[in-house]
Order: sequence, then C-alpha cells, then structure tokens
Amino acid sequence: MTASHVHRNAVPAAGSKLAVIGAGAVGSSVAYAALLRGSARTIALYDLKKEKVEAEVLDLAHGSPLASGARIIGGDDITCVQGADVVVITAGAAQRPGQTRLDLAGTNVSILRSLMPQLLEQAPDAVYVLVTNPCDVLTVAALGISGLPAGRVFASGTVLDTSRLRNLLSWMTGVSARSIHATIAGEHGDSEFGLWSSATVGGVPLRECRGADGTLSFTDAALDDLGHQVAEAAYTVIQGKGATNLAVGVSAARIVEAVLTDEHAVLPVSSLLDGYQGISGVAMSIPSVVGRQGVIRRLDVSMDEREQARLHASAEALRAVQESLGI
Repeated sequence: MTASHVHRNAVPAAGSKLAVIGAGAVGSSVAYAALLRGSARTIALYDLKKEKVEAEVLDLAHGSPLASGARIIGGDDITCVQGADVVVITAGAAQRPGQTRLDLAGTNVSILRSLMPQLLEQAPDAVYVLVTNPCDVLTVAALGISGLPAGRVFASGTVLDTSRLRNLLSWMTGVSARSIHATIAGEHGDSEFGLWSSATVGGVPLRECRGADGTLSFTDAALDDLGHQVAEAAYTVIQGKGATNLAVGVSAARIVEAVLTDEHAVLPVSSLLDGYQGISGVAMSIPSVVGRQGVIRRLDVSMDEREQARLHASAEALRAVQESLGI
C-alpha cells in the first residue's frame, strides 16, 4: 500500500499528451523526467514568460532523440495544452527558506482562480494534478473552480515524501528501497505522518525489524525521529539549493504514467475526502488507486489509534487554512 510499484517501461497510449503548466525549476523538471522516462508521447510546456519557456522547450527538444523521442512543444500561448490527457500544474509562487507550504496558500489560490478556467477550455477531458504548494488546499480550490468530478483533480501529495521515507529506511536497514513498503499520509506538509502500523521491510513488519545485535531497530522514539526527518527534508533542500525540483519531477512523472497507462497503481496522492475515517471536505494523502480516470478509490488502510488521531489533526490544520481563505 505504498508508492513502491516500480516503473517498468509502461508504454503510454499512442497520441498521449502531457501538459506541464509553469516552466520554473519544478515544471521544467517534471517535463525533463517525463521525457527521460517516456511518460507521454507529447509533452507541452506552458508559461507566461515567453523567453524562458521557449528556451526550456528547445533545451528539452534537443535531448529528445537521445531519450524517449517524445515530441516537445510549448510556449506562452495556452493553446499548446489543447487536448492534453493529463495537466500537471506547477505554476505559482515558490516556497522560500523559512516559509511553510501553507504560507503560500493565498497567493497561489489567486493564481489558480485565473488559470483553471483557461486550462479547462483547452483540456476539458484531462486529469489535473496539482504540484504547486500547498497542494492539498489548492486541490480543494481547483475542484471548486472547475466543477470537475473529485477523482479528476488531485495533488501529488505525499508521493515524494513516501519516496524520501523509503530512501531513509533503505539506508538504515541495508535493504533495497524497492523492497520496503511504507507510506507517509495526511497533509503534504508539517502535519504529515508515517503509517508505521502497516509498514514492512521485505514483508517483515517495520516495528519487528531487528538489528545485528537482536534489538528492535524501530522503537516509537526512532519512528518519531524518522517521521520528523522526512517532514523536514524539503526545508533542508530548499535551504541548500533554493528549491526542491528533481525528485518532485520524478514523482509527478510517475503519477502521470499511472494515469496514462490506466495502471491502477497504489500511490499516496492527495484527493478530496468524503467520509474517509469520518473526514470530509479536505484533500489529504491516502494510499489510492490511480488510473485513467484519476483517483479511482482510496484504500481503507488499517491505522492504530495514534495514526487515526494524527490523520484528524492533519485534517483540522488544512481545514483552518481553507476557512481563512474562504474555500
């Protein structure tokens, strides 16, 4: 029940089109990852900054014959996204050092109010994936603006956070990250948490893993520290290089592939909850089945009392931001 399904050269349908909105560090990384992985046959990159987006399109196109051979188009004319099957939205104000994702909410909701109707005009049948932060809040806003079915508008959520967790656990256990099943759930942000009660390493429950000396490796204190490291990881990267972009790009490309190949992959994307564990009206990350129609369903994951409490606390944190913005 994690993002652990490995990409195995899934081939998107002929004529499949991915549109990436925003040619900044994240948007260009999404397009680059999709190009390398062969996520779509056509990749369109749109941005208001004409010179910047045209340069990014040219740079990507130059590498295409050496990668998947995808057709790269784009520019500052929004008609380039016409007929897209999947639209990944990265446009918005970037998170600065010291800022939380929720600090960005007001600015980026305003951008979305202007952008979403234009995108719907060009790609009315697309699945929309929000990567711009705070992605959970923006998902609810985008649903309200678009009127689309809930499954067709969702966010990248904790797909990247889950990958960060699996990477850390791999270092700690000496086991391939691909053999580790562990998920970060809740808000993509400070109130996110690990689903430790269902986490396994090579089939062994995480809490039962033992070190070479026979002692339990993952006590409650160790797991709390691990969760904190994952939640803080983005801030460390932003402090050092100004943005998180490369791993975000890979995460978004992975989600795009699940949609375009109708894979029914289980990924912890963020979608609007309606009665999930008693929670409605907010979007949060739960292991979800993702295919051609977007989020098909959420899995009823077993959670212990502490995890349930953290899920509800995460929902309340997001609800407070939505209410402050009138969403």
